[in-house]
Amino acid sequence: MFRRRVTDAEAGPDDLPGEVSRETDGRQNGDTMNDASPIEPSPESPPEPDAPATEPAPPEQRLARPLPRRIAVANQKGGVGKTTTTINVGACLAELGQRTLVIDLDPQGNATTGLGIENRGLEASMYEVLLHDVPLENVVEPTAVKNLFVAPASLNLAGAEIELASAFSRETRLKRAIEAVLDDYDYVLIDCPPTLGLLTVNGLAAAAEVLVPIQTEYYALEGLGLLLRNVDLIRKQLNPELEVSAIVCVMYDASTKLSAQVVDEVRNHFGDKVVRAIVPRNVRLSEAPSHGQPIIIYDPRSRGAVAYRDVAKEVHHGKA
Repeated sequence: MFRRRVTDAEAGPDDLPGEVSRETDGRQNGDTMNDASPIEPSPESPPEPDAPATEPAPPEQRLARPLPRRIAVANQKGGVGKTTTTINVGACLAELGQRTLVIDLDPQGNATTGLGIENRGLEASMYEVLLHDVPLENVVEPTAVKNLFVAPASLNLAGAEIELASAFSRETRLKRAIEAVLDDYDYVLIDCPPTLGLLTVNGLAAAAEVLVPIQTEYYALEGLGLLLRNVDLIRKQLNPELEVSAIVCVMYDASTKLSAQVVDEVRNHFGDKVVRAIVPRNVRLSEAPSHGQPIIIYDPRSRGAVAYRDVAKEVHHGKA
């Protein structure tokens, strides 16, 4: 008899990891050996090599989750970089070759104008999709970034909350609209308003994941707690598959201890859900929306561009 190590690749469901004893009766290639005469390997014989382990996919090919992905970008607190994150993560995913659709559900329309689309005088927008059953594909506009598209918001969307209140299946209208075009995209990013009205409920009901940008300041933690409670409520009532998949720390100020303390606290509490890349406060990042451009076009070498590229890679490929 002889013993050898059972590799993970060979182990069956009942095998335990580590050193496992396996006896062989010497039967190989159909030859029957005498059970009373076990064969011992000679001292000169090289040890039997382990079965080759399956090589993991290279980082540039590995996917964090199967495509297509539906991600709601949400935070109940305003002014935390939610729309900036939607625009720039979307642009960086498109730069990675992923067909990406940004859906602007915020009546302010900042994701629309931040991608260079004028939201006045639009023939159709997300308002018509939600209230008048216009197909989503009819309102999608291309942007200056290859592979990046936007479904714009118009000023009419401000009144959608009231009009949706009496609409049939009011919470799932966006979900049905997205399902009709989902096969055309690798990513659908939904920029939700900073409130828990019917527009945000539609966004969370249509998504499978929630990406939460969190400003590295004390009060941002309160907004995060409120959002998590609301995500749990939506999961129980409307969308069982919904989960928070990523938390992105933004507006990081390296000159203050508070920013570092907030990042540490968020990481200690949420663990692997917190994206490693941190987005710093950056003047160029603040200027880009006024020019209707994502940061990778406005200033591709800026610290903000580098940070959002890292965020997008981690969202797409997962952690190394």
